[in-house]
Amino acid sequence: MKIFRLLSALLDYPSNEFLAELSELAGKDAYAFVESLDEESALSAEEYRSVADFITALLASDPLELQGAYVQCFDLTAEHSLHLTHHIFGEEKTRGPALIDLGEFYRSYGLQADEKELPDYLPVMLEFCSTLSIGEAWIFLGDVAKVLKVLADNLEKSASPYAPLVRIVEKQGSLTRLAA
Repeated sequence: MKIFRLLSALLDYPSNEFLAELSELAGKDAYAFVESLDEESALSAEEYRSVADFITALLASDPLELQGAYVQCFDLTAEHSLHLTHHIFGEEKTRGPALIDLGEFYRSYGLQADEKELPDYLPVMLEFCSTLSIGEAWIFLGDVAKVLKVLADNLEKSASPYAPLVRIVEKQGSLTRLAA
């Protein structure tokens, strides 16, 4: 599912290469671009607008300022960590087995996680979701919905522009979606 791949890329570090590619693909009509990637209609029209507005703001920003703000938000603020097990275990030793289990889970689906990132990094998890059926992705995200809610709440408290994206991901794993 291309929409999860897009959400993964938007929540990852905004490299110059990514911004150039995004400008080429979505620069003329971000809404149409987002909608075209949602083959399974996983997002609502309101969520398309939210993602499109994020893309528009991203492309209008100075890349250096954007990259600095990203590092400040996600790398230097623990409560905004995109490493989801950090919100459960902190830096305790019990986090290690959870990471190993998650990596093994990916391998059971034939996916080799990026060795540069831990398997609980939200963009990696969304990349994994992009390889699943929509139902499997909803169940997978449902397992981490409580952590995604905490992360989205923390980002909203600091008025982060990334908060709507995480809230959209959280809703993908909500009980309402799982019951559908």
